[in-house]
Amino acid sequence: MSVNQEKLNQLLGQFVADFGASLHAGMVVIGEKLGLYKAMAKAERPVTSGELAQLTDTNERYVREWLCSQAAGGYVSFDASTQEYFLSEEQSFALSDEKSPAYLPGAFLVAVSALRAVPKISERFRTGEGFGWHEHDAGLFHGTELFFRPGYAANLVSSWIPSLSKVEAKLKAGAKVADVGCGLGSSTVLMAQAYPKSTFVGFDYHDHSIELARQRAAEGGVADRVTFQTASAKDYPGDGYDFVTFFDCLHDMGDPVGAAKHVRESLSQDGTWMIVEPFANDQVKDNLNPVGRIYYSASTLLCTPASLSQEVGLALGAQAGEARLRQVVTDAGFKTFRRATETPFNIIFEARR
Repeated sequence: MSVNQEKLNQLLGQFVADFGASLHAGMVVIGEKLGLYKAMAKAERPVTSGELAQLTDTNERYVREWLCSQAAGGYVSFDASTQEYFLSEEQSFALSDEKSPAYLPGAFLVAVSALRAVPKISERFRTGEGFGWHEHDAGLFHGTELFFRPGYAANLVSSWIPSLSKVEAKLKAGAKVADVGCGLGSSTVLMAQAYPKSTFVGFDYHDHSIELARQRAAEGGVADRVTFQTASAKDYPGDGYDFVTFFDCLHDMGDPVGAAKHVRESLSQDGTWMIVEPFANDQVKDNLNPVGRIYYSASTLLCTPASLSQEVGLALGAQAGEARLRQVVTDAGFKTFRRATETPFNIIFEARR
């Protein structure tokens, strides 16, 4: 075997970055859970490890080591002359403000929670069996909300809905909306807050998520117009919906064609189905990039096992691509399917009867 030393060194350099990032994920989760980032931002001045520990009622020695790891990773800034730590404007924007469209901690909570299933997912590689969303660590559900909510808040009302044909006008006038696969209800609540004349119902098969979604609606002041029910995408109740939404969930379903057929049956004659999916190209070679790496890895741990745990088990995966999704939607009988808009992380599709 002849090893190219330069290529080996490049691989080892990638290893150092990846290994550090793997451990760093736990550090970010700790920072979010204990309010360390938020306390640093609120202080509005550089702090020592002792001051941060006092502000957060934590142990100074642990905090000191955590701060060093964060400074080494570039998530916290360090002033060597004073031995103090602080957040730059950019670091604060991404790490302490949950309303920021660039809020990062949720993604790391997703990673840490998903990795807890690795032993069981490894077994599924041999058996081919699935692993349901509900079987994962509870941190995954909260992490998913923290991860996706900023992007929805930044784009849903401002650009995604306006990109659809005549939907915004209906919502402003008063429409009947179903948000399927709603999880903890962030997307449902955001829409309800933006369109006070419309009524919304969120559906998810995971009963614990539905319980938390009801709390979110009450906290968001929209419980009078928003209800949440436990139901699957193939059997959620109601019809005559003016607008049905699927946020980052169609590819997780065992029978996406069956779900799409049910959507079509539940829509009003001129109703619209909005499908938000992870950004992906149709060819694997075009997805071999940093974003594709995230989605393929998440799909291996979460999306593909979830689909395989259900009937049919089509297992589209998080990088299905537009052509494959178009086939699912048209197989269900929809006549119109188009890419309405996109971001670096999502593609928004519009389907009409």
